[in-house]
Amino acid sequence: MTDDNDFEALLKELEKTEQALAARPKVGDRVQGTIIEIGEEHAFVDIGGKAEATMELANLRDAEGQISKAVGDPIEAAVTGVDPDSGTLVLGSRHGRHAHGAEQLQAAFQAGTPVEGQITGTTKGGLEVQIAGQRAFCPASQADLRFIEDLSSLVGQRATFRITKFEGGRRLNLVVSRRAILAEAQAERAAELRAKLEPGAVLPGTVVGLQEFGAFVDLGGVEGMIHISELALGRVRHPQEVLSIGQEIEVAVLRIEQTNNPKRPERIALSMRALAKSPWSDAAQRYRPGTRVQGRIERLEPFGAFVEIEPGLTGLVHVSELGAGRRVEHPKDVVQIDQEVDAVVVQVDPERRRIGLSLAPERLQEAVASASQPGASAPSDERGRARDKGKDADAGVGTLGELLKAQLDQDDAR
Repeated sequence: MTDDNDFEALLKELEKTEQALAARPKVGDRVQGTIIEIGEEHAFVDIGGKAEATMELANLRDAEGQISKAVGDPIEAAVTGVDPDSGTLVLGSRHGRHAHGAEQLQAAFQAGTPVEGQITGTTKGGLEVQIAGQRAFCPASQADLRFIEDLSSLVGQRATFRITKFEGGRRLNLVVSRRAILAEAQAERAAELRAKLEPGAVLPGTVVGLQEFGAFVDLGGVEGMIHISELALGRVRHPQEVLSIGQEIEVAVLRIEQTNNPKRPERIALSMRALAKSPWSDAAQRYRPGTRVQGRIERLEPFGAFVEIEPGLTGLVHVSELGAGRRVEHPKDVVQIDQEVDAVVVQVDPERRRIGLSLAPERLQEAVASASQPGASAPSDERGRARDKGKDADAGVGTLGELLKAQLDQDDAR
């Protein structure tokens, strides 16, 4: 009797199970439920009858990528599948309120139409992007025209993308490219720029690369280079001394050379030096004979030491003005390159771009006194060339003693 009762109870349980299965929503059915938990990737929904379902969070995000639902909120969605491992129903947007987003994305993919999205985070190998409520992946190589070391700097930005891969199914697989859109915009700007690109043009640009030999500048779709010698009036040892990546600058076009490279059809030589005011334009007024100056030894020659007074303005200390009364065989016996020195101006010749200096301390007061006398002026070029035979013709000026003596002789003659 007991066995018969147990068998009858088992039959009743089987009937209930079959009824429950028959009443269970099928794929394609729409159901109503309540969100009972929101995880990192899925939301869990109570759809009644002691049944639960899951839904990917992508279906709950708005156009800005934000989750628009909270625990306890009612929800209506379509059953899109059954989890093969747990048997849990899977809810999705294939026939729900976000269906238009997926359909629009598919249409944009087929037509190559750009779409707008928000970069919400970084993932292995790229960026996570929310587009029309759907999650997309942008590879690191497609994030920008140039390599970006820190992709997190883009998080939070809205940008335009082109869909390069679209796969439907239970989970939408979207791969997008920001680089493709940027490249197209760059090509358009380049076409406009080339129409007005000519030697002598002054253009704004952005520093995009630094090498030992110069700096690369994006002019707006077209790239040019500033040779290190064209960065400034003074000597520059490395471009990073005066420029940095991303810096906005103004440059002059020196020349344009056509190439056979379709990716870079021209070589554009640029200059910042050409736009700088020449310090020689008012050097005679600013550096009168007797003026004390400070400078850096730029280079040494047998006939003297060249001193950089300011960028683009270099004076010469003749070897005879280095010894403080004693004979000096070579400037290196007294000074060295990059040494900071104090000097006094002896002569200024702006036309020939020459400044004569002296480091002899006992003659500083003589030079200052001579320059302060009424009628004092810069020594003439003839007196400036008084020096020993065999000295370099471009060495600059003679000794300070010779110059002062010639100045006094001229005053006496008056």
